[in-house]
Amino acid sequence: MLSPKRTKYRKQHKGRIHGASKGGTSLNFGAYGLKALQPERITARQIESARRAITRAMKRAGRVWIRIFPDVPVSTKPAEVRMGSGKGSPEFWVARVAPGRIMFEIDGVPADIAKTALTLGAAKLPIKTKFIARIGDA
Repeated sequence: MLSPKRTKYRKQHKGRIHGASKGGTSLNFGAYGLKALQPERITARQIESARRAITRAMKRAGRVWIRIFPDVPVSTKPAEVRMGSGKGSPEFWVARVAPGRIMFEIDGVPADIAKTALTLGAAKLPIKTKFIARIGDA
């Protein structure tokens, strides 16, 4: 699973995801992509699950690019612990994804296989997504 090698601080504020994506809104590597339509935090497990589904559907042909990286630590407190006494320890990593962000790109496979693969990958994610193709393809 993806996680940063090191960070400046162990814990971060939760924050909010508002507005459209500032960058990463166009296809840069592959011919087909999966674009986010909602703001959400995507966990490292969800990214890995989607990646596996995509590569399996492509029968390991072509190439997959992951355009998001989980760099935000999410801390949780143990079950049945009283309020107070500080913030919990970091449990997992998430990527903040804004609407319009390209999350996955693929290339080297026909359009129908690409659409099937990205649809299977999208089923593993907690947000609405859209299949996009480079102009001239599909």
